[in-house]
Amino acid sequence: MNIDVDQVDEVLSTARSVRKNLDFDRPVDRQDLLDCIDVAVQAPVGLGGENWRFLVVEDPKPKQEIAELYREILRRIFKERGMEMKPTHRALSDRLHEIPAMIFVCVDGVPADEEPASQIGFYGSILPAAWSLMLALRARNLGTTWTSLLSARQEEVARILGMPEQTLLTVMFPVAHLKGATLRRAKRVPASEVTFWNRWGEQSI
Repeated sequence: MNIDVDQVDEVLSTARSVRKNLDFDRPVDRQDLLDCIDVAVQAPVGLGGENWRFLVVEDPKPKQEIAELYREILRRIFKERGMEMKPTHRALSDRLHEIPAMIFVCVDGVPADEEPASQIGFYGSILPAAWSLMLALRARNLGTTWTSLLSARQEEVARILGMPEQTLLTVMFPVAHLKGATLRRAKRVPASEVTFWNRWGEQSI
């Protein structure tokens, strides 16, 4: 099978966080969401195995409650950092309850302990699936952003969504069709400036 590297690179390089220029009025087809999740569950896994679960929320009531919780967390973070909320963050925050769909990427179980190796191994089996989901949405011109703020309020999210104990939220993706947004490559530091060879600090090849 020949893979079009240019097309793959384009999807990977233009998977932007989209918080505005979203169509809040156009529903997102459930089959499209299932197709994206089917891609996500093909992600590589570590010792945690296939412990992912996905919760898609379209119902206005829980969306409203989640949006209020999200806004509360976001306001607190910007206040604690002494920063003004960015217009893009405000654009999504103000209308999050209107988003056609929210996808919650969850994991069954909890890490064995707080050691970095344990945490990395545990979440290493779920976060690749979340990233694959975001890429699958991008490939279908569906706008979203990687939102992990809600993971700080596990019990409240679980109450709103009826999640069982020992199930953790990792990432939430608000999903909508793009509305006038053009996704381009971002300006980033080139690989040659952030890559070392054989020993830390060595940048010459």
